[in-house]
Amino acid sequence: MTTAGEHVLPVALAAFRARHPGVDLRLEVGTSEHVWTLLMTHEADLVIAGRPPQDVDDVVVRAVRPNELLVVAAPAVAEEFDLARTTWLLREVGSGTRATCEALLANLEVDPPRLTLGSNGAVVAGAVAGLGVTLVSRDAVARELSEGELVVVEVPGTPLHRPWHAVTHRRFSATAGLLVDHLLSGEDGGSVGWCRPS
Repeated sequence: MTTAGEHVLPVALAAFRARHPGVDLRLEVGTSEHVWTLLMTHEADLVIAGRPPQDVDDVVVRAVRPNELLVVAAPAVAEEFDLARTTWLLREVGSGTRATCEALLANLEVDPPRLTLGSNGAVVAGAVAGLGVTLVSRDAVARELSEGELVVVEVPGTPLHRPWHAVTHRRFSATAGLLVDHLLSGEDGGSVGWCRPS
């Protein structure tokens, strides 16, 4: 997934490659819809994403890591925030975060203006620029929050807890096993927080 590929995995993958330099590794970043298709068509050995969809068969969650979804905005937008009138910045169609945001708005029974900016980076940049509010992983905006470029906007039902899942087929490659073991080891900053599912 985009957020995991941009914010959660890079440090872990760097440490993994240093430990296993002979392993051929390829990272493909995409929407939830895209990465689950890659796994189901055996074009990927391991997916890091939200919970597997119900129609995805013969997969096993090997590890989980906390992921908190927050509503954020630039300070000036947050001061004027109106749940039904402030523009909501959305990810591209097929994004799990977009679907979660749409479900949140439906549950709150509001229909605010929406602006699709596509990628995770564009949505965060749009929020920093003051285009509106967005629902995003804390991992994706940690720097912007710490520097005051964004603030958390209190919205009923948030924050949402949507853990990351490391998922493989039941029969999985030795390389995928090495990477899962690395995530679970917690030996580097990028692997912190991963644990076996309960």
